Amino acid sequence: MISLRGVTLRLGGRVVLDGLDLDLAEGQVTALMGPNGSGKTTLARVLLGLTVPDSGQVLGLDGVRRAAVFQEDRLCEQLSAVGNVRLVLPRGTRVADVRGELRRAGLDEDSLAKPVRDLSGGQRRKVAVVRALAPEADLVVLDEPFTGLDVDGGPVVMTYARARCTGRTTLLITHDRAEADLFGARVVELAPHPTG
Repeated sequence: MISLRGVTLRLGGRVVLDGLDLDLAEGQVTALMGPNGSGKTTLARVLLGLTVPDSGQVLGLDGVRRAAVFQEDRLCEQLSAVGNVRLVLPRGTRVADVRGELRRAGLDEDSLAKPVRDLSGGQRRKVAVVRALAPEADLVVLDEPFTGLDVDGGPVVMTYARARCTGRTTLLITHDRAEADLFGARVVELAPHPTG
């Protein structure tokens, strides 16, 4: 169990998280929903250790391996789809295994060896999802992971991601209730806090 207790964080004089209590059950998916500005991404950054709260505690993260899909793809532009995924995997991982993961997420054979800068936005998103979910991780944070996917590609990537998250503690940040339902997630709603 990963627990946040009384987590408060201000950014630029604005309260983003205000005494937040939240439990992420081991091996379960929690969907975090709420309007823009309610602190969803900030909470993700706290869980990933990228942002330190002003007060409160985050418990249960010691020794936890973490992986994330951010709102931005954050790919290495000059590397291929295969090369980007291999960066996060142990040395000696077979290229054929990486290619198989990318194909399961809906990437076609022709796109696997191209530099990711030459891929479409939807293809790049698929690479970002696979790169986050391919390594062993105990906590997976998915921040709007399916944004920019087309109608045909979206369901394939969502099905892939759901399968890869099975048994992992997962935080899914989304505006789409259907995505939360697909993952069988417990839904937590965050409300924005007034300025001050």
